[in-house]
Amino acid sequence: MFDKYLIDAASLRNTGPADAPTGFAFEAKLGYYRGLGLSMIEKLDVAIDGEPVARDAVRFDEGAGPLTLDEMELAYDRRWPFGMPATILVDHPGGFPAGEHELSLLQQLRVSYLPFPSINTDSKTVAVPA
Repeated sequence: MFDKYLIDAASLRNTGPADAPTGFAFEAKLGYYRGLGLSMIEKLDVAIDGEPVARDAVRFDEGAGPLTLDEMELAYDRRWPFGMPATILVDHPGGFPAGEHELSLLQQLRVSYLPFPSINTDSKTVAVPA
């Protein structure tokens, strides 16, 4: 339903030193019409040009400080409100590759009243601004 709004392409940026980036970050929104506790987010899969980024290279920050995906599983006191951007941080030596590339995000959410996971995906052609 909200899949095309998951990735904010304009927010893509490299992280770390400008001359030797250690990763990249972008803003994302929840693909569900209500907020969710972070422990209910089962997957946040990031891919560049169809190549998946390792799970342990991805961190999430809804504004209360970054968490690994493993730490999110136990973050019972933190929520991702609907409509609020969160930062997805990715450890990726060299930062986001130069030029245009396809950035993809998959969110798998556990919703208490659904008998199946809610899976939301978005892909955008992006480039880090110079």
